[in-house]
Amino acid sequence: MTIALTRPGTARLNLRVPRPGVAAATLFLAVALTAAIGPSLFAGDPLAADPLHVLEGPSGRHWFGTDQLGRDVFARVVHGARHSLSIGVAATLIAVGSGILIGLIAGLSHRIADEALSRSVDALSAFPLVLLALLFIAIAGPGTTSLIVAIGVALIPHFARVVRAQTFVVRRAAYVTHAVAFGAARSRLVLRHVLPNVLGPVPVLAVIGLSEAILLAAGLSFLGLGPQPPSPEWGAMISEGRGYLHIAWWASVLPGLVVTATIISLTVVGRFCQRRFEGREIA
Repeated sequence: MTIALTRPGTARLNLRVPRPGVAAATLFLAVALTAAIGPSLFAGDPLAADPLHVLEGPSGRHWFGTDQLGRDVFARVVHGARHSLSIGVAATLIAVGSGILIGLIAGLSHRIADEALSRSVDALSAFPLVLLALLFIAIAGPGTTSLIVAIGVALIPHFARVVRAQTFVVRRAAYVTHAVAFGAARSRLVLRHVLPNVLGPVPVLAVIGLSEAILLAAGLSFLGLGPQPPSPEWGAMISEGRGYLHIAWWASVLPGLVVTATIISLTVVGRFCQRRFEGREIA
């Protein structure tokens, strides 16, 4: 969609607003608001079982139907948004913080330290995300904390490599060379000149990383390695309802659609931001 703005004596200005990007951002904003204020706005206990209304289909009383225990699926999806997004955000923050630290140290250190850190990051990258997270959870045990840390560790290479590469570029920049020549302290040099100039691509990667974290969290929870029942987490809800797909498809399909929509919206927003950051044309 193109918006034309004109003023007297000025040239015509075209602002290109990509509809998929706007729609994706709006969808994710709705999910985020649901996670933040949804549980207080929508009445319904996600843990309350009702044996008299087991496996009822979607209706005006239960928008997403009920599960095998008579619990309201919509209430569980709304409350589960907070669980799933919190896990994704916490894991992404771990990955961002650790990746920035490792990338900075590797980019500013001597060759031996840089090689050691780089090879360690490469070793982590050699494992698929799911396998690496499974390995960590196998050692630490299942649970929400283990799930967050496992996903965060698995995503560290995404950020460490980019920050390291950016640090190599910035450390050779003229303003850094001048600061060194004028005797700037190393800590001041890093905090004021290097760090702010290597963080440019990090927010874009964080958006994409958040979508991967939510997907990975749902997948591992589906396997029973995340929050334990009766916690209303999206992946766990899909797992609990899979045994009733032939008679109550809504118990798994509707939470699955919410997960899919959230991940797609974040991915679209992340790719859009990436194209903007790289200066590429946006269709």
